[in-house]
Amino acid sequence: MHLTITHTTRYSYETPVHYALQKIRLIPRDTPQQRINDWKVQITGGNREVIYHDQHGNVTELMQIDPGATEVSITASGRVETRDTAGILGKVYGSIPLWLYLQHSKLTKPGDGIREIAARLEAAQDKLTGLHDMSARIADAVKYGLGQTYAGTTAEEALKGGKGVCQDHAQIFISAARAAGIPARYVSGYLMMKDRVEQSATHAWAEAHLDTLGWVGFDVSNAQSPDEHYVNVATGRDYLDAAPISGLRQGSGDESMIVSLQVQQ
Repeated sequence: MHLTITHTTRYSYETPVHYALQKIRLIPRDTPQQRINDWKVQITGGNREVIYHDQHGNVTELMQIDPGATEVSITASGRVETRDTAGILGKVYGSIPLWLYLQHSKLTKPGDGIREIAARLEAAQDKLTGLHDMSARIADAVKYGLGQTYAGTTAEEALKGGKGVCQDHAQIFISAARAAGIPARYVSGYLMMKDRVEQSATHAWAEAHLDTLGWVGFDVSNAQSPDEHYVNVATGRDYLDAAPISGLRQGSGDESMIVSLQVQQ
């Protein structure tokens, strides 16, 4: 499938910015599931300082906002050819050892609720089936809903709250898989919806590693494994490692953000 993507993030600042630095992870890479035919990131109101691959292999750009700016716009756009591999990325590895994806981060530290989910996975004879069953249980326990969680909500908090978004579903899945001894990681990217072109946010899902298959994807929010409708952009131990844009700002006043995203065939 050939997907065309345009993703714009606009920041507006109440007072002129004295200093701000943004970390941008918006450049997808070629994988067994996708091939990048054309891609660019355009910045208005700031300057690209450096581009590098981070510890997870993500293409990362550092952008410094122009001093005195009151608006900044970042647009990622391009064309990606995707294929359905039944969610299996395979035995694709970078410089990060698998044991790192067994370590819990602040956002994925398990509590009693997640440990209970993990215990059923740990007892499963067929781990792949167990992971699919776990994905379904998480979706039943945490209904999809906006406004109940935020970027700093932990997996255990989202599970207890009973409502969350794709970020929360992915982090609960990751936390439980790790607690059961299975390496798992967070994936941020794009999903072509069947009923719309315009979207208000990027998407997130999880990948778990099995010795027999390598990395396998699980989209808890949509009850499926990633297929040709998905584009992988960044991976990490949790949301903070793979967030499309993150950074810091010096100065007073509020800021607002508007996201415009179109994904279409």
